[in-house]
Amino acid sequence: MTAEVLKYTLEQVEALELAPGAEQERLEGWVPELAGENDLRDALEKAFDYRGDVTLTLKSGERIEAYIFNRSTGATLAESYVQYFTPSAPEKRKVSYAEIARLEFSGKDRAAGKHWEDWVKNYKEKKAAGEKNIAIMPEALD
Repeated sequence: MTAEVLKYTLEQVEALELAPGAEQERLEGWVPELAGENDLRDALEKAFDYRGDVTLTLKSGERIEAYIFNRSTGATLAESYVQYFTPSAPEKRKVSYAEIARLEFSGKDRAAGKHWEDWVKNYKEKKAAGEKNIAIMPEALD
């Protein structure tokens, strides 16, 4: 590929309009009402996609602060479970949907406000300022 063809390709890429992103639901701090089986299933599906910790309160009264990284849905709540990590235990654990009485989106949402449009804006600002070899690095997780 010649430099001219490469330059033309980069110019085309930079000229592309950004497609609007999907609206992200703000879940941080939310405590869903779990009135029925579908409410619990829907809330746990959102917890799986959430990029922060949640607090599960089990029917036994035990409270678990956890990061949910997997789930398996079965025909019944007893056959369904979430897998999670806790800050106090390095091994993965799981709990049945049937054991969960309450769910809180208690941890900071690590993905909130991190949008492609923001990255592109930062890139263009650095390029306009004359910077070379621009690399936009992720923010620290605290």
